[in-house]
Amino acid sequence: MARKTDIPPSYYGEPRKFDPGFRGPIHNRGCTDVVCCVVFVIFILGYIALGTVAWIHGDPRKVVYPTDSHGQFCGQQGTPNANKAILFYFNILQCANPAVLINLQCPTTQLCVSKCPDRFATYLDMQYNYRYNKSYWEYYRQFCKPGFDNPRKSVAQVLRDEDCPSMIVPSRPFLQRCFPDFITRNGTLTVANKTVFKDGLGKTRSVIDLRDAANRVTAMQQGVESGITSLLDAKEVGMKIFEDYANSWYWILIGLVITMVVSLAFILLLRFTAGVLLWLIIFGVIAVVGYGIWHCYWEFSTLRGKPYGDGDVTISDIGFQTDFRVYLQLSQTWLIFMISLSVIEAVIIIILIFLRRRVRIAIALLKEGSRAIGYIMSTLFYPIITFVLLAICIAYWAVTAVFLASSGDAVYKVMSTPDKCVYANLTCDPETFSQTNVTKVCPGSQCTFAFYGGESLYHRYIFVLQLCNLLVFLWLVNFTNALGQCTLAGAFASYYWALRKPQDIPSCPLFSSFSRAVRYHTGSLAFGSLILAVVQMFRIVLEYLDHKLKGAHNAFARFLICCLKCCFWCLEHFIKFMNRNAYIMIAIYGKNFCTSAKDAFFLLMRNVVRVAVLDKVTDFLLFLGKVLISGSVGVLAFFFFTRKIPVIQEEVPSLNYYWVPLLTVIFGSYLIAHGFFNVYAMCVDTLFLCFCEDLERNDGSPLKPFYMSPQLHRILRREQGSKLYAAS
Repeated sequence: MARKTDIPPSYYGEPRKFDPGFRGPIHNRGCTDVVCCVVFVIFILGYIALGTVAWIHGDPRKVVYPTDSHGQFCGQQGTPNANKAILFYFNILQCANPAVLINLQCPTTQLCVSKCPDRFATYLDMQYNYRYNKSYWEYYRQFCKPGFDNPRKSVAQVLRDEDCPSMIVPSRPFLQRCFPDFITRNGTLTVANKTVFKDGLGKTRSVIDLRDAANRVTAMQQGVESGITSLLDAKEVGMKIFEDYANSWYWILIGLVITMVVSLAFILLLRFTAGVLLWLIIFGVIAVVGYGIWHCYWEFSTLRGKPYGDGDVTISDIGFQTDFRVYLQLSQTWLIFMISLSVIEAVIIIILIFLRRRVRIAIALLKEGSRAIGYIMSTLFYPIITFVLLAICIAYWAVTAVFLASSGDAVYKVMSTPDKCVYANLTCDPETFSQTNVTKVCPGSQCTFAFYGGESLYHRYIFVLQLCNLLVFLWLVNFTNALGQCTLAGAFASYYWALRKPQDIPSCPLFSSFSRAVRYHTGSLAFGSLILAVVQMFRIVLEYLDHKLKGAHNAFARFLICCLKCCFWCLEHFIKFMNRNAYIMIAIYGKNFCTSAKDAFFLLMRNVVRVAVLDKVTDFLLFLGKVLISGSVGVLAFFFFTRKIPVIQEEVPSLNYYWVPLLTVIFGSYLIAHGFFNVYAMCVDTLFLCFCEDLERNDGSPLKPFYMSPQLHRILRREQGSKLYAAS
């Protein structure tokens, strides 16, 4: 029988009065934080209204389809441009003007075409060859304005009226726009094997001019000054990656299914062999990392020993390569891998040496958690509900953001080839433009489409509405996670406070806990979620400011932003920790958020030694479990995709990059294992708080028996230490 001195004294908070008839999660409870619940519902209704308004004013076609100079979409079905899905620039050289990035408008006619040009040609060349072969005009006319059918019209008149391009260059579609077909040969940039060409006026130009113009266009479209060459390289890599996914998706799914089965079996086995399996996890991770160190050393020594190879070549010597297999031929790559794995191995071993006694406590608590999950198996499948709700939130936020971004009417501006036109870049109306005196003052000017926008109150506050969209999205995501944590906590608390297990465990504990959380505590969950969402919103704003200040020379501003980012990161993680424990107390006692958070904080402070040990050690053990499962499946996938399993070599698909499906399997396996082990972590946290409450409520006597298992109580009391007895 335990003594009264076994009960931890109340160092923090007033001594609590306990209900002698307490038998687990309270069923007779009332609604909490009603005001916050009402505010939450109002915000959801407002969010629906925001989505509706965005749906009315937005048009995703503005994002999907490029727009020609007349404001018509390229490739849209049911329009004259249905079969013309690519945007063509009459004279892309005019896009090299730096004003393109300021006005977001290239000063040349833009036309929807069905395909890009595949050769160099000028309007003068076409007129000369037209006298001998009519096919030259038939090819050239597809890049002229619809309805223009006068190949004999003078070049000066054509350029003035923008009827046809003065020249065309070999191009290929990228971002649904025709860009010059750049190819680097022996370090020299070329287009169709040429480094120079003649423009529409017969002037010799370099392909560098084309590259500069293409850079301006891509910068205008992407919002950054990125080069067309790097974007085309990225597209090539992206196409290869897409091809690899198309060839290997079946085997990726098999790998993820194997992970799901292994994770489920692992958690079920913990119920019977928790101690053995958890030690196997520890030594398994050490062995896997050790094998990685040996393999890296073997590759390093092999490449280093080659008399004529890439052993002495460094990563900086070869620069960025789209084929990542090149890096695996360098000894420096394997040296970096070996050093990284050695550091990880050393950290794991040092942690285990210093916490070897505490590991036994964590194993006992995890074993108790495995029993709880074994009795309430439905908890393992609750993450599916969370995943579905999160998918709905993400989809609604993304759709609303796209519709908000595409809100606005077509804005037309005066486009004039002469830079000194006083009306250049002013807004205009294409229907009445011919009746104004702009064409007289600036001959050759046109009223062309520039972008989508507007001057109404709605359009002026699009950015604010986007911020509101993001804030409510973060609120809903955190609320979904909070609902899952509170539901699982209520179910596991029902297990702990059952004196006779499993006879006293109520029927359908997961459903009962979910019903109580939704019916009584929506306001409390929304309150905690709102606090976390506001902090996350501040972090996003700080990240945005930090991105904008990267090129700034104000060292103090960058230092201040860095400090604020660190402080808000710590604050976010502290709030997550407190919210998690507050939701456990809400699930058990049914009190409001502030009271539950206060009770949880004081309870944790009265058991701060246990919290510091169990929280980190159990998290570390569960993390090792995730690493072991994802790493084991990753090793299996590595041997499969690299054709090192002789039995099934013929089944391996042909791949450009074997690391594409490999990394997908490893990352997906970790996420699946994380979903299963998150349930386990919530179970352990709930049982720990219940254990602390159990010690304060009961003394082990027949009138006040402990609800914990005898094995757990014996181990935890043994590790309590002399300090707590001395303090009592």
